[in-house]
Amino acid sequence: MKKLPFNTVNKLPFGKVLVANRGEIALRVIRAARELGLATVAVYSDADKDSPHVLLADEAVHIGPSEAKLSYLVPEKIFAAAKATGADALHPGFGFLSENADFARACAKAGITFIGPTPEAIDLMGDKLRARAAMKDAGVPTVPGSEGALKDLAEAKALAAKIGFPVILKAAAGGGGKGMRVAQNAAELESFFESVKREAQNYFNDDAVFLERFAHNPHHIEVQILADAHGNVCHLFERECSVQRRHQKVVEEAPSPFLIGHDEVRERLFQVATEGARRIGYRNAGTMEFVMDGDRNFYFLEMNTRIQVEHPVTEMITGIDIVKEQILIAAGEKLSFTQSELSVHGHAIECRLYAENPFTFLPAPGPVKELVFPGGPFVRVDAAMHAGQEIPLEYDPMIAKLSAWGRKREECVNRMARALAETGVAGCLTNLGFLRRCLENEIFRAGDYTTGFIKDQEKQLANPKALPPGIADEKEFAELLALLGAAESKPARAPEPAAWWRMNHV
Repeated sequence: MKKLPFNTVNKLPFGKVLVANRGEIALRVIRAARELGLATVAVYSDADKDSPHVLLADEAVHIGPSEAKLSYLVPEKIFAAAKATGADALHPGFGFLSENADFARACAKAGITFIGPTPEAIDLMGDKLRARAAMKDAGVPTVPGSEGALKDLAEAKALAAKIGFPVILKAAAGGGGKGMRVAQNAAELESFFESVKREAQNYFNDDAVFLERFAHNPHHIEVQILADAHGNVCHLFERECSVQRRHQKVVEEAPSPFLIGHDEVRERLFQVATEGARRIGYRNAGTMEFVMDGDRNFYFLEMNTRIQVEHPVTEMITGIDIVKEQILIAAGEKLSFTQSELSVHGHAIECRLYAENPFTFLPAPGPVKELVFPGGPFVRVDAAMHAGQEIPLEYDPMIAKLSAWGRKREECVNRMARALAETGVAGCLTNLGFLRRCLENEIFRAGDYTTGFIKDQEKQLANPKALPPGIADEKEFAELLALLGAAESKPARAPEPAAWWRMNHV
């Protein structure tokens, strides 16, 4: 075991944490655990044998081939690694098995402390219909829609006529943007109904679907919750997560610029979020997600029962180490703070740097030949990538999360833009240029954007201001990108791009 660089006495009921994840979140958990005096265990697949989280952990165990379904998604392999190393606690990170209630139950059965919510809470909030009903009972506003699974198309049509179009069909057991269709009229509803049921069955082994009124271009705002086993439930304010593509967030910030100067709305939002968590007996970290319309009416969307990718912006404005709090809560400790001790300090923005085609937003795995991250005051980099590594085909193509803090939003935006300008990646396609243009966009800078931002600003966000050396015009550049991205639809690596530095200005 690696010797800690400082004296730390562990007084917790467990001594070794296995991190059942990879990439930057695995590093994040390992660092928090080590600061608490805990030993750490990494698990890794073939693709991750040289990854930073494997090198940083005190011990590392190989758990199988690169495919997640043969490694990170196999509970038996995770438990075998825990048994072999004597790990008595487990942090699931996000994705993979993090919101699998059966996995959390199996941890308890194996005598391993699961650093997360109870299996019952994971089950409840993972079922969109039960979650919706529970939040409604707790007084949390919900989007007008069906109270249970739709029996048939006739019921769907009758309800849609009552609440008004457009409506959205959703898989009851769904998530990740799958099993969803927006219907603008009765004809589209009839066309989509059976296909959504089939998709729900294929993805989630459950064809139950429900219907809600669809909010056109709302704000996506979420509230970070931390709760312990002693009845303490606190919010850590809100995050604005409306810059999205393919139902996935790309840029997040805290607090929401849309709520600046609207303290009554914010307080009501925090009140219902904490009450919703309290009523279901929630424990550990969780996020209440809401949609908010132009009049600042908000409605419950879902609850994520895990640490969020975008948690750094909340840490930057509160000074709270959310991952460390997760570990302490799992150890039976009370929250290290009270609600009255929390306040918002400044503003923070996070940008997700991906290896992806900046025009199609499809993954573009491949080698990272050169990689330069930004520095300077109040800039944070969460990454598990270095030059010479490969972006694997098998996983999310995130390279890093880049975050910046400022005393005011304008200062924060300028600092984030400066950090992005300092960042460089060569060897693979990235969305770096796209992120730069987001930060330059007048609507983003004004804080007046919604979930329709990327689509509405598509031309400005997609077109490069400067073409790489040797490229004559945008048509030639688009043709080159199409060539480089041709392998994305096939199970093979994309060919190596031309060796220009900072090709990611695209």
